[in-house]
Amino acid sequence: MDTVSFKEIALQEFDKEMATTRAVLARVPFAEKKDWRPHGKSMALGSLALHIARLSGMPKNIIGEDSQTFGGSAAMPGSDVADTDGLMAFFDANAKAARAALEGATDARFAGGWELTYNDGTNVREIYKGPRALAYRSLFMNHLIHHRAQLGVYLRLLDIPVPGSYGPSADER
Repeated sequence: MDTVSFKEIALQEFDKEMATTRAVLARVPFAEKKDWRPHGKSMALGSLALHIARLSGMPKNIIGEDSQTFGGSAAMPGSDVADTDGLMAFFDANAKAARAALEGATDARFAGGWELTYNDGTNVREIYKGPRALAYRSLFMNHLIHHRAQLGVYLRLLDIPVPGSYGPSADER
């Protein structure tokens, strides 16, 4: 049996998950419902969709940098998105940059360390410190899939047909 690199597995999974994520994001009525939320404690639809689109670019940071800090007062990337077309363009650009980073990665790079911190303006708090491959799996891929599923529930509650993720959805039978 041939040995398969982490990078080869990651690229195959990335392509599948980005295609599924793109299909879900394409259904978001961004301009019309961006402020809608299913519950007072829930993220607004537009914020959730932008979070997913932002996450799609995270491999670029995980692979290309040794650490990342988020927080502060700078405007979040994508804050200028106004409609579904803009959301899709933002997602596509992030996914393209992430895939390019994956293509250039090596298993040695994935074996190295990476850390994520949050700066609230007063304190810097460690979120993650460990292997880059685990950061890729948990902070990027698992995180993205979790929020994509959450977005699917939002679509269902808005009576918008939900695309299938790992087979047909109830709307595709």
